[in-house]
Amino acid sequence: MPQDEEYRFSRLARETSTQVGRPWAFALAAGFVLLWLVSGPIFRFSDTWQLVMNTVSSIVTFLMVFLIQNAQNRDSTALQLKLDELIKATNSRKDVIGIEDKPQPELDSKKERESSSG
Repeated sequence: MPQDEEYRFSRLARETSTQVGRPWAFALAAGFVLLWLVSGPIFRFSDTWQLVMNTVSSIVTFLMVFLIQNAQNRDSTALQLKLDELIKATNSRKDVIGIEDKPQPELDSKKERESSSG
């Protein structure tokens, strides 16, 4: 993916995840559920009605998972970079810089050593 497209996707993901966490987005989702409940008897709870409602909600959910995950990944990376800078700027232990990139067994081993020594 070219860098410009990746930047646009990241910006879209960040903005979307910010907006869907707002009260109006919750109201919109609640309105959709209310519309779903009210329209059920009108369409006699037909198979087509169920299919349309389930398809719409599945598509929205599927797309939102990727957008929100992208925003969370960016936030996590930014937080790790900030923490690494704080560790570098203080007299803290430098061996924990970048520890989030270590394999899980190495993290578990380090955790055990830390808990047994302190």
